[in-house]
Amino acid sequence: MTCLPQSRKTGVRVTAALALALSSWLHTAGAASDPESAATPKTSVSVSLPTEPLLVQINQVALERRGPKRAVVEYAGKAGEGGYTVLRDGKPIKRGELRPLQPFTEWTPGKRYFDVDFSEVQEPGKYQVEVRIGEQRALSSPVPVRDDAVFATTGAQLLAYFKRSRHTDETDRKLRIFQTSRKVDVWGGWQDAGGDKGKYLSHLGYANHFNPQQASMAAWVLAYGAHARKDLFAAHGLQAQVEDEAFWGADYLHRILDAEGYFYTTVFDQWGTPGVERMVTGYEGAAGTFTTLYRSAFRAGGGMAIAALARASMLAEQTGRHGVFDGARYLADAERAYAHLRRFNPQYCADGKENIIDDYTALMALVELHNATGQSRYLDDARERAANLIARQQADGGFVSDGGRRPYYHAAEAGLPVISLAAYLDIEPEQGRRQRVLDAIASALKYELAITNAVANPYGYARQRFQLAQDGKAAGDVLEGFFIPHRNETGYWWQGESARLASLSAAMVIGGRKLAGHGAAGYGLPVDQAAYAQSQLDWTLGRNPYGISMLYGFGKKNPPTVLESAGEMFVGGISNGITGAPGSDTGAGISFAPGPDSEQWRWVEQWIPHTTWMLFAAMAMTTGETTSEAR
Repeated sequence: MTCLPQSRKTGVRVTAALALALSSWLHTAGAASDPESAATPKTSVSVSLPTEPLLVQINQVALERRGPKRAVVEYAGKAGEGGYTVLRDGKPIKRGELRPLQPFTEWTPGKRYFDVDFSEVQEPGKYQVEVRIGEQRALSSPVPVRDDAVFATTGAQLLAYFKRSRHTDETDRKLRIFQTSRKVDVWGGWQDAGGDKGKYLSHLGYANHFNPQQASMAAWVLAYGAHARKDLFAAHGLQAQVEDEAFWGADYLHRILDAEGYFYTTVFDQWGTPGVERMVTGYEGAAGTFTTLYRSAFRAGGGMAIAALARASMLAEQTGRHGVFDGARYLADAERAYAHLRRFNPQYCADGKENIIDDYTALMALVELHNATGQSRYLDDARERAANLIARQQADGGFVSDGGRRPYYHAAEAGLPVISLAAYLDIEPEQGRRQRVLDAIASALKYELAITNAVANPYGYARQRFQLAQDGKAAGDVLEGFFIPHRNETGYWWQGESARLASLSAAMVIGGRKLAGHGAAGYGLPVDQAAYAQSQLDWTLGRNPYGISMLYGFGKKNPPTVLESAGEMFVGGISNGITGAPGSDTGAGISFAPGPDSEQWRWVEQWIPHTTWMLFAAMAMTTGETTSEAR
């Protein structure tokens, strides 16, 4: 999985059939239209920043016809006059002078940066940006411009990624629970990552503030999309496909719900280490030490599992379809699991205390339970959770994780606090409460814009506030930076942040649309919000200093295949992405796949939350409602 440590890659198995299914380092979107397209995989790679004196970096996958469209120009040559030409289908349609950006030296000293904004161009077609500075010339990758761009271009393969990731090994029909003789049926679900056949609702519970929502988040996004956005999926011929995958996820959640009322957090075998028993267990640290922390708290995937099952029950009622289990079973599971966690949740938290992740995941569970049942008790509890979440917000709009001063930052779901508040708005009828939530959303979005724009930032990369870890706990000064700090409470987990970026993009769109006064800069947002939302997706889709589209099978250049540590590469999967430089406690500098190969999982490995959040963001950026109003 994404946290696969260097010492635990021995379980990755390579077969001839697998090798044939893998694509090459230079992989074009056209070649990737066939998921089985292949070339001989590379097994040793090191990726450095491009050294060309003039580069034009652009989203390589798709840009919205009525949304922001921007290229970033990097120049390492001598000063000189510069200009650009925008080409549509090979023909020039716009010319202008390059606009210099603020000096920026943190990643590559000696470079200057320029901006090419062609947002006002709204004709569909294939676009490129040609740039000239002095004697230097450069041409961007091509990018299609169309309506509902990212969803229409990638939606089918994003969905297919989940089916390719299904786990169907019959061994999981009867696995032991750690430190017991009990055996349970945990068959189904999805493998977590390219190099990891484990299955996770979450992990990193021992670190308390890092739990990512994994399989349960995927199950919710799929069920939500199939139900609330059925017209969108149907318009692209994907409705049956998304329903199938949503029910596959709901069936797995039913199987991992214990009779006592808690979900099993992980199915784990130390990343395929030979001789290690696969079982239901918790685990800790880079060594993958088994623990008894296998009962999922709200923050360890339990909250989103409840939300997913409740939404799947609505989908079953709407369509008359279901998986192995029916809609009534899904809803009964959701209600039973919530009743259990409402009583026992702190006992399942490593430190015995709830934090912000419990608040926003429980809030999502309650919103969906209310949507599915209409029962006022779920609205009452949702009000309490929303109040808890808002109480964690600081004056500038940022959140704290706990009852103290530890800043909230998250490598996978930094946008989920705002998304949960936006979802809660859809069930809250009282105007006073609604206004408090709207104020909180406005403050949170203002904070994200402010911290991102507080320094020179040519790519508009979402920055974050954090503390470094001391003796396993966050302490000391509150710092700011681009990437996740390497010295954090997990002890080792500082991989790339593709999921985080898509979650923030979705939060900006969904939260921004909830606020009064819609803009016309794209996605129904004001200029600054639309630009922020676009920049986060653009980074993952190729507009970054490496010129790499992390979405495999789309764009001019994709991450390399590194079987030793990152395993399989599926079309529609998204790699972890770019990080701060190794060796930097604060995550300063920049790095992508520098090696050795045993560590390349940090950058190259595909992880299920990345595709989950990209699909959700792509849905959010299309026309129509994007929150939980459909019920």
